[in-house]
Amino acid sequence: MTKKWTYPNRTGRPPIDQAIAALIEQLALENASWGYQRIQGELLKLGYRVGASTIRRILKRRKIPPAPERRTDTTWRQFLRTQASTMLAVDFFHVDCAVTLRRLYVFFAMEVGTPYVHVLGVTSHPDGQWTTQQARSLLMNLGHRASEFAFLIRDRAGQFSRSFDMVLASEDIKVVKIPPQCPQANGYAERFVRTVRSEVTDRMLIFSQRHLQTVLDEYTDHYNGRRPHRGCQLRPPRPDHPTADLSDERIKRRSFLGGLINEYERSA
Repeated sequence: MTKKWTYPNRTGRPPIDQAIAALIEQLALENASWGYQRIQGELLKLGYRVGASTIRRILKRRKIPPAPERRTDTTWRQFLRTQASTMLAVDFFHVDCAVTLRRLYVFFAMEVGTPYVHVLGVTSHPDGQWTTQQARSLLMNLGHRASEFAFLIRDRAGQFSRSFDMVLASEDIKVVKIPPQCPQANGYAERFVRTVRSEVTDRMLIFSQRHLQTVLDEYTDHYNGRRPHRGCQLRPPRPDHPTADLSDERIKRRSFLGGLINEYERSA
């Protein structure tokens, strides 16, 4: 009887461990200038032998570009992260009036590090002169704290005139313009726009400019003083409520904006 030899199925190198692949991704994202061999050397220090071509394949599969391309994107994120406490961000969003059918524009500023929001004004004609006046109002709101801020992020909209930048420059605040058609570069302000629309303006009819201003004033009091924020360890930017007294067993609900927003606190 003829003996048949069998061979094990050879499929190449064994797959990389998922924990090591995750570590490679982490090293690439946290170190924008590290190339494949630099990551390879760092892994070797940690006791992992991984080829540079394997590292390249893993990063490509996870859509992480090589170091020269990765550096541009990550450097902007790192700039935002490291300068957050000295940074302001401004932007507009619009609301359509249900009665007059006019489009109203809301101009706001955010203290990125906190993130505390200032609603600076509402208008149907946000020209350069009006926007410059709101810059002065922002500096008045900040008072002596204006010296704590070094940068202000804005887009390239026509409402931001040269005089707007000069008002901020008078307080040594440098204006940083985001790239054209890149709203994600002003992500902190864009996130607030998404929040205020989903929680308020998309859920109620606005009857006039004065009505919108009143609604936003009430909402920003909640946003700044009572609403938990994930970026603040689930605390408001500037809490205005007392520390909970656990001896008070009764929990009281407070509703405002016609019941759109609820707050809860302990009460005797």
